[in-house]
Amino acid sequence: MLNKYARAFFTRVLTPFAAFLIRRGVSPDAVTLVGTAGVIAGALVFYPRGEFFWGTIVITLFVFSDLVDGNMARQLGRFSRWGAFLDSTLDRVADGAIFGGFALWYAGQGDDNALCAVSIFCLASGQVVSYTKARGESIGLPVAVNGLVERAERLVVSLVAAGLAGLHKFGVPGIQYLLPVALWIVAVGSLVTLIQRVVTVRRESAEAEAEAAEAAKAETNAEAEPGAGHSGPAGAGQSGTPAARPEAEGHEAAK
Repeated sequence: MLNKYARAFFTRVLTPFAAFLIRRGVSPDAVTLVGTAGVIAGALVFYPRGEFFWGTIVITLFVFSDLVDGNMARQLGRFSRWGAFLDSTLDRVADGAIFGGFALWYAGQGDDNALCAVSIFCLASGQVVSYTKARGESIGLPVAVNGLVERAERLVVSLVAAGLAGLHKFGVPGIQYLLPVALWIVAVGSLVTLIQRVVTVRRESAEAEAEAAEAAKAETNAEAEPGAGHSGPAGAGQSGTPAARPEAEGHEAAK
């Protein structure tokens, strides 16, 4: 949902910066790699220590690389399969680092096994949600549903909540509870999205198989009809015996 509007907005905003990097000879792949490294550092250095505010600031600065590299590729006229593969793969790595950072906090100083488990579920379900669409498309299905919670929603909800929760260390009371609420929202939303995509792939697969069966049946019928039409007259014209047989039988009966 957010992808449709937020991506278009930030693409326009970041276009001048992308053009600046191009003029400096920076490649889209380099931006992708640096951005992912920054997200990983922000998540795994700050989050396990409970420094959610500063960790979120660092992650936010680098997470926009996901838009900058694509913008640069479009300006350069480069649409490579390698670039798409690298970008998608490193997105999964960055997401894993963010939710892994939450899990490490709750497994350690945060001391909450339930929220540690929820964080791990968010990590795993996010990977599987992305995989269902990629796998469905790889076998020729459109997967014509994005679902309730895509990557953009997962990141926005979790990062905003983490950043605000970090204000607890600056004396804002009670705000630290936003992060657990956000993690539960992401977990439930990811589960719903996973179910939506699996159901969609199952339906599209059944429809594709039914269409293939109908096409095969129609082709078989089309091949059989000309042969049947040819053999009928030929069989009747080749011998007069079938036509004479009723008459002969009639003579026999008369006898």
